Amino acid sequence: MRFFHDFKKFINKGNVIDLAVGVALGTAFNNIVTSLVNDILMPPIGKILNGVDFSELYINLSSQHYASLKEAKNDGAATINYGLFLNNVLRFLIVALSLYVVVRVYTRLSEIRESEVEKKEEAVTKDCPFCLTEIPEAAVRCPSCTSYLETAEDVT
Repeated sequence: MRFFHDFKKFINKGNVIDLAVGVALGTAFNNIVTSLVNDILMPPIGKILNGVDFSELYINLSSQHYASLKEAKNDGAATINYGLFLNNVLRFLIVALSLYVVVRVYTRLSEIRESEVEKKEEAVTKDCPFCLTEIPEAAVRCPSCTSYLETAEDVT
């Protein structure tokens, strides 16, 4: 019973849920990137290179000639599939670039948000004239030195 209790405790931790969401989103993102590479980027690149389909580029290590990679694989021939490797490198670069952009935008937004919070915090505090402790703007008594402070109403 202790095992199930510990397991339940482990599963209910926020990190496990965050990890599961991250893996699910990563899988979905991978499908999008795969489609972007295979369906959108590679055809124009292949056209620029005179109709070359990277996925069909390979080096045949056997002495027999094959018209396509599929034919070589069906026959069980040893091949070096450098075209598929190039596709995977391109896919990696696209994922890395996409993640870089997402992280950069998130970081910029976080910095903007933090600076706005700091501005708000600066605006809502003042220094106690007696002990120089930072206190809320609306305070009428300093929590550090217990001095009574002048309010805007007292000054007028």
